Amino acid sequence: MVPPPRIAVLVPCQNEEVAIPRVVAAFRAALPGAVIHVYDNNSTDRTREVAAAAGAVVRVEARQGKGNVVRRMFADIDADAYLLVDGDGTYDAADAPGMVRMLLEQQLDMVNGVRVSGAEAAYRPGHRLGNQLLTGMVRLAFGGPVNDMLSGYRCFSRRFVKSFPALARGFETETEFTVHAMELRMPVGEVLTAYRERPAGSASKLRTYRDGARILRTIVLLLQRERPLAFFGGFALLFLLISTGCLLPVLRTYIATGLVPRLPTFVAAIFFLVLSSLSFACGLILDTVTQGRREAKRIAYLAVPAPPGA
Repeated sequence: MVPPPRIAVLVPCQNEEVAIPRVVAAFRAALPGAVIHVYDNNSTDRTREVAAAAGAVVRVEARQGKGNVVRRMFADIDADAYLLVDGDGTYDAADAPGMVRMLLEQQLDMVNGVRVSGAEAAYRPGHRLGNQLLTGMVRLAFGGPVNDMLSGYRCFSRRFVKSFPALARGFETETEFTVHAMELRMPVGEVLTAYRERPAGSASKLRTYRDGARILRTIVLLLQRERPLAFFGGFALLFLLISTGCLLPVLRTYIATGLVPRLPTFVAAIFFLVLSSLSFACGLILDTVTQGRREAKRIAYLAVPAPPGA
């Protein structure tokens, strides 16, 4: 007989004393065979105690930030399917069995929960717009059918988890999830999931502008690292246009008079032309290095067994 797949529910949280008992109880009811792992990130309230009392396996990660917690969870826990969910009680546990079933039946590596909410307080227009803009940027740069890049509700295969580098420290880890799947061309799926307000008495750790800036910075760094030819090629094109703009007036004067009276402009044109050549050369060299890294990541991904079929 084939043993049932091992399912781990991963719940990173900080100061969620109010919400975490309901989260643990809801996912224990939705996935009776799963192990609920709560990783506490330096809470100053009774999050650890109430999570353990609710039936979760509780561990502590001292390095602050969701990315650090995800790195620790992915390293510590061994399972066939991993369901990652925030500990704030905003995601619907009733969708969890469908996400796990889709992952296993379709042999996927990631199932993303696309948030749907009619409550403005749960999903504010500014957050919704920011998510759409950032998701659109990543889709444009890396391709892939992801419609809610910043969702905190996802299901992963063991292949994904054990090949994921987990370099981020904070909320930008969701961006890394998406780019990792796109770069290795993993099979992914999406489901719509209800998104509701936090329970009364709990407070969000998200800082809109600070975390938005960090996510944007992560996108730029990932573009530089994973698409160096496009990144540096863009700068090369910019420098070439500046060089051309500086050189054309000097060239017209030279053709008409045989003189170069605007020597500083001519020097600037040559300077930007050299910068353009260097940027393009850097992009070509780094693109070759990136291709080698991508092949190594693909080999590491393939070394992990595929998800067991349902």
